[in-house]
Amino acid sequence: MPELRILIAGGGTGGHIIPALAVAHELVELHKAEVLFVGTARGLEIRLIPEAGFRLRLIDVGPLKNVSLATRIRTMLQLPRSIGECRRLIREFQPNVVFGVGGYASGPAMAAALLLKVPTMVFEPNAMPGLANRLVGRRVQAAAVNFPSAAAWFNNCEVTGIPVRPGFFSIEPPAESAPHLLVFGGSLGARIFNVNVPAIMPALLDAVPGLTVLHQCGVRHAVSTGQAYLDSGADPARWQVCPFFDDMPARFAAAHLVLSRSGASTVAELAASGKPALLVPFAAAADHHQRRNAEAMVAAGAAVMLQEHELDQPGSLLAALTGLLLDPIRLAAMSAAARTQAHPAAAERIANRLAALAGNKLA
Repeated sequence: MPELRILIAGGGTGGHIIPALAVAHELVELHKAEVLFVGTARGLEIRLIPEAGFRLRLIDVGPLKNVSLATRIRTMLQLPRSIGECRRLIREFQPNVVFGVGGYASGPAMAAALLLKVPTMVFEPNAMPGLANRLVGRRVQAAAVNFPSAAAWFNNCEVTGIPVRPGFFSIEPPAESAPHLLVFGGSLGARIFNVNVPAIMPALLDAVPGLTVLHQCGVRHAVSTGQAYLDSGADPARWQVCPFFDDMPARFAAAHLVLSRSGASTVAELAASGKPALLVPFAAAADHHQRRNAEAMVAAGAAVMLQEHELDQPGSLLAALTGLLLDPIRLAAMSAAARTQAHPAAAERIANRLAALAGNKLA
């Protein structure tokens, strides 16, 4: 049996899973660890974790934030059973450390670990910690965060940054050519971009000579978004709609500007690749964490932010995109500022902290 066994709990979106997988790979590579994930059947972990070669155990637990009262009650009634499932799993796997990365499964697993007095560590990618991490922050043995402002919520906290795929750090500035805009709505797409960007596309293409646009819209919205572009009358040779990207570093590399949400992983990828961005935070995000993430990038000089309600104002999105795309000097300065927010060794640092915690060597 390996000397180091780590249980990684959480999932739901790529923002939770991709950093966790990066840490898992470092644990195996650097420490020969055995890693087991615990998640739910409702998240992307059901596909991404087995594809990456790791084992996944599932528990049944739902959301508590930004849901109806009935859903919250149902989740609360599920919690004792889901904590019990995690307790049985911990006794079976006998991890040295339980690592919570956020998402539905993280709360029950961390609660079970605390009850069983198994060492715990949490990862918080957002400027404002999520509910589960705020609840356990003072009881865990260690924490890793992306933004210094989040450190106040945790014991023994280190600002490590978010683990990002290595390909983002090797991206060079795009060659001097006609500007290219990447519209990135996250793994599921963003309706606000799928509706508003096609509506301004003819005017944007007229205003920015030679501009090309690549728009990631989400699998469920591919047909409707493509039709919206066609209906707009914008030159089809200058735009492309894709449901999902498997090669994000390559897509980032070609972009002079990125229009995106401001989820923690997206922000980390923008920093690692040195990409200037126009950020539109998801207004319904728990604890306004996307707005806080965007504000941190704006404060660093790496991004411009528009609130969702501002997109309802005629011309606001068009003016913001046009102003940035026609100002290469400003884009270059934003790119340099973005790089200052990057953390190239985040996955390695987190893996080393987990190993140290398992050996009771974490100061």
